[in-house]
Amino acid sequence: MKNASLKQYFPLIPTRQELLEEIQANQKQNVIFQGWAPEAQEEFLDFCTGVKGVKTLYDGIFKEVMNPETTPEYLNELLSLLLGKKVEIIEVLPNDNSRIGDESSLLIMDIVVRLEDGSIADIEIQRLGYAFPGERSACYGADLLLRQYKRVRGQKEKKKFSYRDIKNVYIIVFFEKSPREFSQYPDHYIHFFQQKSDTGLSLPLLQKYFFIPLDIFKESLHNKGIQNRLDGWLTFLSSEDPEDICALLDRYPDFRDLYEHIYQICRNMENIMGIFSEELLQMDRNTVQYMIDEMQETIDRQKEALAEKDEALAEKENALVDALAERDKALAEKNNALAEKDKELSEMKARIRELEAGKK
Repeated sequence: MKNASLKQYFPLIPTRQELLEEIQANQKQNVIFQGWAPEAQEEFLDFCTGVKGVKTLYDGIFKEVMNPETTPEYLNELLSLLLGKKVEIIEVLPNDNSRIGDESSLLIMDIVVRLEDGSIADIEIQRLGYAFPGERSACYGADLLLRQYKRVRGQKEKKKFSYRDIKNVYIIVFFEKSPREFSQYPDHYIHFFQQKSDTGLSLPLLQKYFFIPLDIFKESLHNKGIQNRLDGWLTFLSSEDPEDICALLDRYPDFRDLYEHIYQICRNMENIMGIFSEELLQMDRNTVQYMIDEMQETIDRQKEALAEKDEALAEKENALVDALAERDKALAEKNNALAEKDKELSEMKARIRELEAGKK
């Protein structure tokens, strides 16, 4: 679908001129706008006027549109498609300040919900995937399991507690830019992890993990298009390309309501400029942190390489010392042998002289 236009689907989208006039008419908004770098200004104008789609992963956008307290049906469907069974959110759980893990600025947001069967799902959205390694995911899973255990145990104070009352915990991580390990699997954009026995024995171990690299999904989308409803949701979460968005709306028209909601947010200029400013600030922090971490990784690799070189050099020095010692030992043995031969020769010469003197 070449030259796709979002304005044909959403007439409320303003023109570039209308948007600039609205910004310039408000001194506060104009000061904020002029304070952005030119490329940031262009990005803002592009998504507000439909030249590009709005990034649904912006914190303020996602929280508003996918809010499980006001519109639980959206997250219900997304979770149902991922988990392969119908689920329903019955409670949004508060973020526990005591949770395990370093909550760095690279964490855009997280939503923790309890499902009707008692299981807990933690939905995480990550701008830079390297900040959410497997170890962190495991800690989050353990943390949620412990939180559930405390809650269930507290509810069972007057009744007999059973560990069978503890249900699954799901850690679901969407990566905007996935860790480098995921690039080794370019044909897969949903990775599911759970504990398994090496013998085939099945036990209800409760921690489950889903990792969705949206950057890899976008490559698949461009090659294969939208194949199913889950692809539709991942397109909504990942793509700013008007062609992709129009293709999604043609395949699944009900997504129009979500985009309509987003463009209603964009019509509130003060609100959308605040969301965008926060994203720019977050990106700056992320970039700084990313550079620091990259530099630290480089330093660590250089230290490791130097340590390996030092170790190799020490081994060579030790080998040389051993070789020299062996050579010195061999020379000493040769010198001793020569000395013995010289001694024997001297004794033979003396004996010959004695014999010659006796003949006379």
